[in-house]
Amino acid sequence: MITVDTCTNKDEWDEELLGRGAHPLQLWGWGEVKAAHNWQVERVFVRKDNTIIGAAQILIRHLPRPFNTLAYIPRGPVCKGKDTEDVLAELAAYVKSTYKPVALTIEPDWEEEGRLEGWKHASNTILIPRTLILDLTKQEDELLANMTKKTRQYIRKSAGEAIEVRRVKGREELNACLAIYKQTAERAHFDLHDDPYYYDVFDKLGEHSPMFAAFSNNKPVAFLWLAISQDTAFELYGGMNDEGQQLRANYALKWHTIQTMKKWGIERYDFNGLLNDGVSTFKQGFADHENMLAGTYDKPLSPLYTVWTHVLPLGKKIIRLFKSA
Repeated sequence: MITVDTCTNKDEWDEELLGRGAHPLQLWGWGEVKAAHNWQVERVFVRKDNTIIGAAQILIRHLPRPFNTLAYIPRGPVCKGKDTEDVLAELAAYVKSTYKPVALTIEPDWEEEGRLEGWKHASNTILIPRTLILDLTKQEDELLANMTKKTRQYIRKSAGEAIEVRRVKGREELNACLAIYKQTAERAHFDLHDDPYYYDVFDKLGEHSPMFAAFSNNKPVAFLWLAISQDTAFELYGGMNDEGQQLRANYALKWHTIQTMKKWGIERYDFNGLLNDGVSTFKQGFADHENMLAGTYDKPLSPLYTVWTHVLPLGKKIIRLFKSA
């Protein structure tokens, strides 16, 4: 017998999810961030004969009529291969009866594989499936050897500059990094959340969201912000100012962060997406491979699903709607 049970205890949830190697976007704190910014959050365990076979932190977004709601599971659900079909079927049935959504959208944290029966592989992704994931079980020398020659050179050069790389502490240093992020966004032409959103990430994720920065004359010139779980480090945000660019501080900063994650026992370092831009070119210098995750899958749960995907200009709207990271 398979059941779906709601979890309302933070410690129980995180202990179970961390033990199952869950992605940090499935941790309680990330749900609290989204709940504070126009999402409804529910966390459920899927049990078979009273044994947990899967878990999912489900984000619910209320949509204009007649679409009602949309259910979304970022980098989930959390389940093993043999249980995947049962877990997905039960989650779809549960959200359909509870929230009556137009669809259930999932973006699993597993490599690309065959299509899921009864699910549609959506072209409008929320989190980018093409990414770069470092295996931090490798030795540092091997990680360095897999980088491009230029990246290794810039790591050495930037590390030799008069900069200090360390973890960001306190609201004052956080605000200084957010000021850099605003400069970066203006330069690269991308949108940002308001400051309270980032304060919530910093506070609600806590130890699961470390931020590192390169400092020059005690002021940050570049920063890198992560979400982490037991096994996975996931880049959330980053940027640098003009001085940071001149010092190429992002090279020493990223390598320091990777080294720190390795020391902390984390096995996977996810660069959070690759596009065809300068930032992606910088990321690609840190490895000799790419990874392709499964991508975005929709389970249509309403007769209006076709209208939702074909009549609405979904591509741009869905990015603005979710803005998950």
